[in-house]
Amino acid sequence: MARMGAKRSTRKLKIARQLGVNLWGQAKSPFNKRKYKPGQHGPTSRGGSNSDYAKQLRAKQTLKGYYGNVGEKKFKKYYQEAANMKGETTQNMIGLLERRLDAVVYRSKFAPTVFSARQLVSHGHIFVNDKKVKISSYQVKPGDVITVSQKAKEMPLVVLSLESAERDYCDYVKVDSANFVATYVRIPAFEDVPYPVQMDPGLIIEFYSR
Repeated sequence: MARMGAKRSTRKLKIARQLGVNLWGQAKSPFNKRKYKPGQHGPTSRGGSNSDYAKQLRAKQTLKGYYGNVGEKKFKKYYQEAANMKGETTQNMIGLLERRLDAVVYRSKFAPTVFSARQLVSHGHIFVNDKKVKISSYQVKPGDVITVSQKAKEMPLVVLSLESAERDYCDYVKVDSANFVATYVRIPAFEDVPYPVQMDPGLIIEFYSR
C-alpha cells in the first residue's frame, strides 16, 4: 500500500500544481506561500484567460480535482442527474459528490486524502452497513454506517489520519473515532461543505448547460 500511496501523492501534487492552489488545505502545501503556478513569472503574470468559458472550465477542473480527479464522463453524469432532480441543480450536484463513498471516508478522517480514501475502498477495507463495498462512487444514504476492516484499523495511514488535527470533522458525518465507525447523518448543502478553497458550482452548471 505504501507504493500506491506514493503514486496517489504524486497525482495529488500534480493536480494542485496544475490549478495553482492549496486544493485540500494542507498545512505543508507548497502553495501556502506561493500564490501562482509553477513556471509563471511571479504573482504579476498575466497568463491565462478571463473569458466566461475559461472561468467555467477552471471551476469544473477545481471541483473535479478536489474529489480525486473524477473522470469527465462520470462528472458530467453527476450534472445530468442533479439537473433532473427536484431542487437547485448546484445543491443537488454537491450532494451527489458528497455522497460518494470515498468522499465520506475522507470526511470521516479514515484517510488523509481523498486518493487514499479511494484506495481503502477499492482494496476492500470499507464496509457500509456491515457489507463490504469496493466501489468508490457508491452513493451513501443518510443513516448508513461506515466501518473499516480489522486490518485497516492497524494501518498507520488510518490511525494517523484520525489523530491528525489538520482537518476538523463536519457535522453531517458523525464519527466514533475510538471504534472506527462513522454515520452519514444527512446530505449537506453547498454552504456546509468545508472546502478550503473557493468553489463555484454555478459556473459548472453554466459550463454543461451551454
